[in-house]
Amino acid sequence: MLKSYLKIAWRNLVKNRLFTLLNLVGLSTGLGCTLMINLWVNDELQIDKFNKKDDQIFQVMQNAQTAKGIETTEQTPGLLASALTKEMPEVEYASAVIPVSWFDKKGILSDGDKHISAEAQFAGKDYFNIFSYPLIHGDKEMVLAAKNAIVISKGMALKLFNSTNNIIGKTVAWNQKDYSGNYTVSGIFEDPPANASVQFDVLFNYELFLEQNPKLENWGNNDPSTYILLKKGTNIDFFNHKVAGFIKSKKEGSKATLFAQKYSDKYLHNHYENGITAGGRIEYVKLFSIIAIFILIIACINFMNLATTKAASRMKEVGIRKVMGAGRGSLIFQYLGESLLMSFLSLIFCFALVFFFLPNFNIITGKHLILDCTSNLILPVLGITFCTGLIAGSYPALYLSGFKPAAVLKGKLSTTISELWVRKGLVVFQFTLSALFIVSVLIVYKQMQLIQTKNLGYNRENIIYFDRGGLTSANKEDYKPGGSYETDLDHFLQQVKNIPGVVNAANFRHNITNRNGGTYDLSWEGKDPSAHIDFTDLGAGYDFIETLGIEMKTGRTYSKAFGSEKSKIIFNEAAIEAMGLKYPVGKTIHLWGEDRQIIGVAKNFNFQSLHENLKPCFFDLTINQRASKIIVKIQLGKEKETIQRLAEFYKAINQGFPFEYKFLDEDYQALYSSEKKVAVLSKYFAGLAIIISCLGLFGLAAFTAQRRQKEIGIRKVVGATVSNIAALLTKELLKPVFIAVLLAFPIAWWAMSLWLDVFAYRIHIGVGVFIVTGGSIFLITLLTVSFQSLKAALINPVKSLRME
Repeated sequence: MLKSYLKIAWRNLVKNRLFTLLNLVGLSTGLGCTLMINLWVNDELQIDKFNKKDDQIFQVMQNAQTAKGIETTEQTPGLLASALTKEMPEVEYASAVIPVSWFDKKGILSDGDKHISAEAQFAGKDYFNIFSYPLIHGDKEMVLAAKNAIVISKGMALKLFNSTNNIIGKTVAWNQKDYSGNYTVSGIFEDPPANASVQFDVLFNYELFLEQNPKLENWGNNDPSTYILLKKGTNIDFFNHKVAGFIKSKKEGSKATLFAQKYSDKYLHNHYENGITAGGRIEYVKLFSIIAIFILIIACINFMNLATTKAASRMKEVGIRKVMGAGRGSLIFQYLGESLLMSFLSLIFCFALVFFFLPNFNIITGKHLILDCTSNLILPVLGITFCTGLIAGSYPALYLSGFKPAAVLKGKLSTTISELWVRKGLVVFQFTLSALFIVSVLIVYKQMQLIQTKNLGYNRENIIYFDRGGLTSANKEDYKPGGSYETDLDHFLQQVKNIPGVVNAANFRHNITNRNGGTYDLSWEGKDPSAHIDFTDLGAGYDFIETLGIEMKTGRTYSKAFGSEKSKIIFNEAAIEAMGLKYPVGKTIHLWGEDRQIIGVAKNFNFQSLHENLKPCFFDLTINQRASKIIVKIQLGKEKETIQRLAEFYKAINQGFPFEYKFLDEDYQALYSSEKKVAVLSKYFAGLAIIISCLGLFGLAAFTAQRRQKEIGIRKVVGATVSNIAALLTKELLKPVFIAVLLAFPIAWWAMSLWLDVFAYRIHIGVGVFIVTGGSIFLITLLTVSFQSLKAALINPVKSLRME
């Protein structure tokens, strides 16, 4: 019996080649999209799940009350980790970490003439007691005990020494800002796994960072992230209640509160509203999971429509089978079998599609996903395919098996109103989803366009930056005139400015496009004692403001013409507004134990993501080794040759070190990498949804034309033209699409408004988006149904009237 069913199923597939092809395209595309999204979702859900004590590892977050609500940051006071270990019995281990993201440029690790770029972190001595980075060599209790210790990854050891043996105790040179110097290798750890959100090559002792940044000895200054390992059985809600007022107990008048968030949750749940976790990357995981389900549903609907379209050609087969004694159950089993056969054939093509497109999908998502045919992948895929076959074949099986033998043997196929509504309802659902996708793509595109064109308050075009590097060249004496670092820096910058194609240059310290960290340790005359303002500090040298093209609202920038400017300070407009100062220039404020005179107020500029509102900030003149990064404005059209000259100059000064630079605009684009990926993927998914929906519409058009053949013949006999007939059929098919558009628009407006809410600067959703979407869908519909409409209109009326 089963063999007979398979033979009939195969013959039907071969006989109706066009519809078999349409079904294969629709189902394999739907399954392929689902499989790729499934690979991506599984990868996202596994990020940071590699730690053996995952359930006990937490990151301490800080909430600060601002004029615009509660702001949540992962930057915490520099003394927090050690204090929690001593004073909170629930904390087994704690570690302060200066993450890779704190540095905007890699350092250089050297052994003799070999120089390797490396990502660095500073971490407390208990770092390896918290995180599961196995040590190949070294004692996890001791590797970060000494200030001159460096722990390197296995990959870095192989690059630098071609081995991981006999390296402990060796001295290596590190070149990065004010941490340059010689360090002793104290341990080697396994490379961070691929599912670690942070990838790094070397670790330094956090005490070294604290020594170089004494301001962090004050509880009002924030920079490091703080990670803790809680003892087993600790009630996290009770602990959060205890730790909430910890900073207030250390700093009188502080309004900052703390809470602990599970470390492995931080990657996906990294968005906060008024001090509470409110989404993050998890929203994209949910979004693409829903998209995968919708695309699969669209593909199933397409299969249903195409299967029922061919019902007329199988009427006699059904009638004969029933006359021969076949029950409805056996017929349902047969047709479900055909659907499952089609589904598993589609699975074969699905794997071919995924294998072909996965490299491009990896480029778009920034992943390294592989089609690993293990039980963890195959079993879910087989389950999805089986369910898809059942769902897609259920309606056609019930529909075909329900024909009455007497009626079908006479060739009379009656179509009820409910059947027509079901079929059209499926098309409405398909195109509702398609319209949702199109509106979403257009809105995401417009928001990204705003991000690209938004005036940030500074000029990021044609600007590069690089680390000044060490003075290791044989021509050192030719470069170094002698004297202080400041004198050497002046000479270095002057030589850079003299290079043809360089418009201006300056030194600086902090990130420009995504500066985190800050201070509350700032006071002024008339300050409200209850005010708690988080200021962001930007370490900058002379000409920094001019190089970036930041405009001044009042006062002036730093200038050597006024002598020493180290006791001067420049605020932005947002800071002055938060401080409540009416005439700020000339007034004195108190910062980090020193008095500073305000010499200028810069117009507001976005030094953070456009997800965030403008924060109060100030420029701190920094002309020592801590501000060793160099920013260069290059003349438009002369980028290539100017960078080449800069590279030659740099290599002459820093012999053996690579000239590594970055464009400022690239840093800005990196802030929106997630949104850009969503924009690209949404575009592809919308296109696929439209294609699959059109296949279903094609089937409905064929069915409609077939059902109304006699009516068309009569109309032609009484004088109707081809255009009249085509218009009549097209009008009927446009109705469900029109209903779909009306349903989709309010849903799309609501959903995209929620997405835009995460941006402090967002577009207004205008009527133009919906006009373009509606016009596009109606045009696509016309192109899809015109073939079947014209085919039906052109048929000979005599032939139509003879059909039974």
